[in-house]
Amino acid sequence: MSILVINAGSSSIKYTLYKAITLTPITHGLIEEITDHHAGFLLLEEQLRLHGYDFSSIEAIGHRVVHGGEHFNAPALIDDDVLYEIVSFSVLAPLHNPANLDGIYAARQIAPHVPHIAVFDTAFHQSMPPYAYRYPLPNKLYTDDKVRRYGFHGTSYRYVSAQAALLLDRPLQTLNLIAFHIGNGVSACAISGGKSIDTTMGMTPLDGLMMGSRCGAIDPSIIGYLMHEHHMSIDAVDTLMNKQSGLLGIAGESDMRRLLERTRAGDENAILAVEMFAYRLKKQLGAFMATMQGVDAIIFTGGIGEHAADIRTLVCQDLEHLGIVIDPEKNNAGVQAIHHTDSRVALLVIPTNEELQIAIDVQQLLNLHP
Repeated sequence: MSILVINAGSSSIKYTLYKAITLTPITHGLIEEITDHHAGFLLLEEQLRLHGYDFSSIEAIGHRVVHGGEHFNAPALIDDDVLYEIVSFSVLAPLHNPANLDGIYAARQIAPHVPHIAVFDTAFHQSMPPYAYRYPLPNKLYTDDKVRRYGFHGTSYRYVSAQAALLLDRPLQTLNLIAFHIGNGVSACAISGGKSIDTTMGMTPLDGLMMGSRCGAIDPSIIGYLMHEHHMSIDAVDTLMNKQSGLLGIAGESDMRRLLERTRAGDENAILAVEMFAYRLKKQLGAFMATMQGVDAIIFTGGIGEHAADIRTLVCQDLEHLGIVIDPEKNNAGVQAIHHTDSRVALLVIPTNEELQIAIDVQQLLNLHP
């Protein structure tokens, strides 16, 4: 028997099939340029048959859902009530939840005989205290509209924090960790005892650190300025901040590999973009360290976090006074532990695996053990 993990986008279905007990990956793939998720799942089943599987041999299906609001702090077995809640949170994640729902509806139609599990990106951050997740806005906006910090990348943070505990050979409950998920989307998370206590993304994924095409945290009055002085609509401002800013806005592209090549060639815009990007990561590291009673390890994950040694260097350099000493040779060697022997804080590069974490969640929720 097997577990199918689904990440449904607006025009794509990303999937991984695992053996139900060992969680060994069987196959994975991406169905692209779809206009109908039901048709997409029929194509997916054709691909599964090439490996001797179909929906009749699947034990359960795990679905990535971006936004679970305050309602979900753990994976949930999908029923009509859960679907209603996911729909209600679509206003908070209009680019993601509707697509996730399309995948759920189609999968439930094609495979109604199996349990479907929703795993929420926001759930991990429901352990944050109110002083971390509330905004200094009138209470009514929270009590009536649930305007608050939710955080994202939670499934990734759960996975890499558990892996860090294994690498350090210590119980996760004893560790204070700071994790950076650095890809096209970028966030940081302070994790104490295996629980999120603060994170940089907010009510939406736009808040926080500089990203590939998102600006991250800026002066909110810039929005009014653009609307009044440049006569931009709120939709145009939203597009500018989400799709035309960040690395793309400063340097004209968001691919960190290309930007680092341009930096080494002396390109001023690329140098500025990389410096801005790394500076904000370093500043956030210091802010989180100030709120925690010691830090045992700093984790780098995501495409840039895992592969861009230069970014890790820029974040960690000149932090010896904080007990952080990066080892240049280890950092460039592609190993997981990149701290110097003199470092009081472990520096870890841990590849994330959100699909596997979803499969683990499904296995645990349904008690699929030998």
